[in-house]
Amino acid sequence: MIIPPGPLKVLVAVKPVDFRKGMVGLASLVQQELQRYPFSGIMFVFRCKRADRIKLLLWDGTGLVLVTKRLQSGTFRWPRFGDGVMSLTAAQAGALIEGLDWARVHAPRVARPVMAQ
Repeated sequence: MIIPPGPLKVLVAVKPVDFRKGMVGLASLVQQELQRYPFSGIMFVFRCKRADRIKLLLWDGTGLVLVTKRLQSGTFRWPRFGDGVMSLTAAQAGALIEGLDWARVHAPRVARPVMAQ
């Protein structure tokens, strides 16, 4: 998959979606229900009801990219059901996509630099 340059912003749709939807259906869902612009370069992550499959939707600058993944065993760890989206770091999204517990991935806290005098 071609990833746009720069930091990647990842938004997870908390509520399960109908997995018969393709690129156009998911882009419409992003625009209508999540109130986001699907062609912004943000990676949107969706899940099915059983949580054993996910779909990733991303605009790479030249077109929409749709990736589907199904786990052979187990389920993806997902936030509680609800409406809206949840933001993840790129590292957390990587763990989620690998089927790991993304909640255990934390960005290190770095102190703000102090200017020399």
